[in-house]
Amino acid sequence: MSERVSSDDVSADPLVRVERLAVHFGRQPVLREINLSLRRGETLAVIGESGCGKTVFLKAIVALQRPTRGAVYFDGRDLSKLKERELSQVRTRFGFVFQQAALFDSMTIAQNVAFPLRQHSRRPESEIQEIVRARLAEVGLPENVLGKKPAELSGGMRKRVGLARALALEPELMLYDEPTTGLDPIMSDVINELILRTRRHHPVTSIVVTHDMRTTKKVADRVVMLYPLARLRKGEPQMIYDGPPEGLDDAPDPRVRQFVAGEAGERLIELQQLNGS
Repeated sequence: MSERVSSDDVSADPLVRVERLAVHFGRQPVLREINLSLRRGETLAVIGESGCGKTVFLKAIVALQRPTRGAVYFDGRDLSKLKERELSQVRTRFGFVFQQAALFDSMTIAQNVAFPLRQHSRRPESEIQEIVRARLAEVGLPENVLGKKPAELSGGMRKRVGLARALALEPELMLYDEPTTGLDPIMSDVINELILRTRRHHPVTSIVVTHDMRTTKKVADRVVMLYPLARLRKGEPQMIYDGPPEGLDDAPDPRVRQFVAGEAGERLIELQQLNGS
């Protein structure tokens, strides 16, 4: 069971604030009028079908994707107003766990985990090595992986190395992009437990982008669901759910209930119409 954070356990001062966020690629809108505040210590799950803009939203949070309109504030600062050097410094406060782990194939596991420490700190090498071992131990990996290359590890082990690397600089904001994609149910639950353990051991705020309802219900304090703009009526908000995970099954919007239950619903009717059947 998730050890969820209550409203009494988090600061009222938001760490992340998103105001009227819109992102377009050329003439193609992906995000529209997203408003959201994330309190310190909170774990937010962002769900929705493919193409609804979840990963773009995650990239916008850390200024890897610039807004077309609107703003993202981190700790009170508008990221779009920062110079590149200031932005690089702010990003050291983020930990990003990528969907495919995104490890450097030519580096050993020890070098991968040490990479952000060598790039963004002036710690002595002995301290870096100590941190690398501690972070790998924290995600349940033995020291015999230190000299191996990513290709020598399983998918689940690579994901854990990615988490260890993300934790190396002790970030304030952790971002997970589909952390359990491609993993079997047992390893998926290992990753879920590590997300929970990270929150217990570190004072972090987290955003988890996922399709996995088990992950959503286990790790999240709060859930938002985005919907593809192309399938919304004019003026309809893109965020069709914002609430606790236990409210998903009984959400007033049938599109939320269909997604959570994994039912094709209206999408099947649309496909039949497209195929003329």
